[in-house]
Order: sequence, then structure tokens, then C-alpha cells
Amino acid sequence: QVQLVESGGGLVQAGGSLRLSCAASGSIRSLDGMGWYRQAPGKQRELVAGISRGGSTRYADSVKGRFTISRDNAKNTVYLQMNSLNVEDTAVYYCYGGYTDGSGNYWGQGTQVTVSS
Repeated sequence: QVQLVESGGGLVQAGGSLRLSCAASGSIRSLDGMGWYRQAPGKQRELVAGISRGGSTRYADSVKGRFTISRDNAKNTVYLQMNSLNVEDTAVYYCYGGYTDGSGNYWGQGTQVTVSS
């Protein structure tokens, strides 16, 4: 069973930075797609950024130029560097990972990011 464990959330002032990490364990092969979603109170969960095993990335328009996603395939770990944070970035951030053959899709437990003004 694959487990995703996030770390790095917390409280930061507007304009500050945070780095989220998500490590996958229990996987016998590297996850094809990994990335991050977020959910703010009263809102739907939305994609923040995703990255393929080959390194192709995609971002939500709201975070382009501020957030950077990266991954270490050997460690089955994905990172999200978040810069120039603003209060609208406040949310629970969820890591996801999966295989393109449909054999499994996995979610982390979520980590809270709070940006104060």
C-alpha cells in the first residue's frame, strides 16, 4: 500500500516562503504523476501544480511565477517551493501521486498553510 506523507506546512506572513515536501513509501516503482492540490475553507479542491516522472510541469494560473514544483524520482518525493505567498494561498495542501496505467491513485493527509496579512 502506497502512503504519501507531507511536511513543511505552517504559518507565514504575506510575502514569505514555505517549502512543502511529500514522500511516498510502500511503492515498488516510481509514481508517474505527483503534485499538489489545495482546498480553502468553503471552496473546492483545486490543482496547484503537477509534475510527471519525466519532469513536465503544470501550474494553476494563480501560482505561476511564485511556486515551483520539483521531484526526486529516486526518493519518490515531490516538493513545492512557495514564494511571495499571499492570504489567498491559505488552504490545506494535499499531495497526490499515481500511475498512468490506472493501477493506483494516492493522497496524503494534508498539511495546513496559513498566510497572515
